[in-house]
Amino acid sequence: MNRLAIFDCDGTLVDSGATIHRALSAAFEQNGLELPPPQVSRKVIGLSLTEAMAALLPNAAPERHLAIAEDYKRAFWTLRAAGEVEEPLFDGVLELLDRLEDDGWLLAVATGKSDRGLKHCLESHAIHARFVSLQTADRHPSKPHPSMVSQALADAGAEAATSVVVGDTSFDMAMAVNAGARGIGAGWGYHDSDELLAAGAVAVAERPLDVLDAIAGA
Repeated sequence: MNRLAIFDCDGTLVDSGATIHRALSAAFEQNGLELPPPQVSRKVIGLSLTEAMAALLPNAAPERHLAIAEDYKRAFWTLRAAGEVEEPLFDGVLELLDRLEDDGWLLAVATGKSDRGLKHCLESHAIHARFVSLQTADRHPSKPHPSMVSQALADAGAEAATSVVVGDTSFDMAMAVNAGARGIGAGWGYHDSDELLAAGAVAVAERPLDVLDAIAGA
């Protein structure tokens, strides 16, 4: 049976927090709103956009969440067109992917990004072809719903019991639990280790290569 390592993108593969905050700030300013500081707003990274807006603006109407999400998309792609999107790979990610593949693992992505955004991000780092399954918010309910993991497992011919989800948010860990997979917290990302463990992580890796030990000990 195939073993599948399913990775979140923002905060796990790439450090996109600064750019996401810029786009959020632009969208909120356009709507006459004040965005919470980065240490607060970064906590919604990983959710699909309308759910992220609902978390940041719990008293606003659903139509408002949807409208601001669309403004965010336009702000983000304006930054992209200007060449101002920063999504560097975290140090050690490429070596982690190499080591997992050398050990026979298949790789996948489950992210709150759009198909277009994920494709651009992965292709910019020449790693798009390494993943056998790419699941995004365009085709699934928001995390922590297990839909993205379930589809990735089906694409890879893998079982949840022999697969892992590597992600930096409590949403990723809860998604793993809901799908019956093991969650490995990416401690280098945007949620604290205690949040990851409380959401069901079997271990938290402080650096990308520490994921290997976390998988072995899980």
